Amino acid sequence: MQANNKASIIIKTLGEIVRELRQKSNKSIYKIAAEASMSKSTWREVEVFACNNINLTTFWKIAEGLEIPPEILLIKLKEKLPKDFSLIDE
Repeated sequence: MQANNKASIIIKTLGEIVRELRQKSNKSIYKIAAEASMSKSTWREVEVFACNNINLTTFWKIAEGLEIPPEILLIKLKEKLPKDFSLIDE
């Protein structure tokens, strides 16, 4: 699997998790983005897999907006990815 495809799997999986957690909190994209000091469009891009990359600061803001520690968001991502998923080519 190519690196670009692997990155897109991470982005897609993270977007699914973010959307699911936001919906469980009963918050609109507008409200949660404002609470996380992010633009609505950036939050939306994450949820619909329209971003190519997410930097650490954005990841942290997303976690804070969802009111969970960043490490929990990372654990949820790891749990949802395929068991043998790796960015390192073997």
